[in-house]
Amino acid sequence: MEVTITPVSGRRELGLFIELAYRLRRGDPNWVPPLRSDMVELLTPGRNPFHEHARVQLFLARRRGQVVGRISAHIDELALAQPADQGFGPGTGNWGLLEAEDEGVAQALIARAEAWLREQGMTRVLAPISLSIWEEPGLLVRGADHPPTMMMGHHPPEHQGWIERAGYHSAKSLLTYEVRIDQGFPPLIDRIVASGERNSRITLRTVDMKNFARDAEIAIDILNDAWSENWGFVPFTDAEKAYGAKKLKPITMERTNMIAELDGEPVAFMLAWPDLNEQLIKMNGRLFPFNWAKLLWWLRKPQVRTFRVPLMGVRKRLQNSRLASQIAFMMIEYIRRVAVSEHGASRGEIGWVLDDNGGMIAIAEAIGSTVNKEFRIYEKTL
Repeated sequence: MEVTITPVSGRRELGLFIELAYRLRRGDPNWVPPLRSDMVELLTPGRNPFHEHARVQLFLARRRGQVVGRISAHIDELALAQPADQGFGPGTGNWGLLEAEDEGVAQALIARAEAWLREQGMTRVLAPISLSIWEEPGLLVRGADHPPTMMMGHHPPEHQGWIERAGYHSAKSLLTYEVRIDQGFPPLIDRIVASGERNSRITLRTVDMKNFARDAEIAIDILNDAWSENWGFVPFTDAEKAYGAKKLKPITMERTNMIAELDGEPVAFMLAWPDLNEQLIKMNGRLFPFNWAKLLWWLRKPQVRTFRVPLMGVRKRLQNSRLASQIAFMMIEYIRRVAVSEHGASRGEIGWVLDDNGGMIAIAEAIGSTVNKEFRIYEKTL
């Protein structure tokens, strides 16, 4: 059957774009429906600061008048300015948010996204990325047998074949690691932590919720320095810093987010959040009429199975040093204790981690964690 693909125009079509995922994924017990309000915010210029430095075009596919697929095509101007050997760079565009009833629809949508990127002067694609590298990058290729934690994607297994048959090959893998945290870490870690506690140069403190904006700024400043040479790095703008702090403050538990200081200077941070997806999976993407109250009550003192560590960083000048590893193990252990004793957690998840980030992989393996999910970013020359 002939497939017609058109750009999304207006609020009604944006609603159709968003709603399609809920119809196509309804039978997947491991898919966590995102809040519809969050999806509207993600895709609306003026509400998501990503649009301030990006060109975005959404497309819908129809067959016999019914919506049967969707895709986003987008270009991040900040990513274009990054060095080419770090993943992005000049001429690199993206597509993401792919949903399709079948492979024919998917291939037509990918081809349309590629055509739009060519029209914009792009010569290469990295995909899927939805929308920013800091949101949901990559296609799930391992670990679809259990739900994702918050801010991680989940995709039908057939998507991998669809993308690869469209001429894409692997550019980078992003890994998440899981670890039991209710039984403590190996004795070596305990000794490293105890040694760090005797070092008067090191001070660890929790995030100050009364000065949350200040501490969020400190963490992002360290992140921009620590990750600046990593594959796929794109710096945060001031607007994105403020936006992220506002979005994440309600789920930030003061005692499980830490900043480390060396001789009084902030040099490292670690964020750990209770897995919000354990609640969202029950809500079918809707806060109203009653889910908002349930969520607010839960956020007072979340009891969860999993805590996720989505981000950590150590200033570049300390990386690959024994001191950096020691600080990292201290933050991990302190956060583990609180997650278990105050929130009932038994499992931690770390990630994502670049598949060639030897330092972070070594830390993950030292505490006994193993890879539980792999997300793959593909590339193709246009």
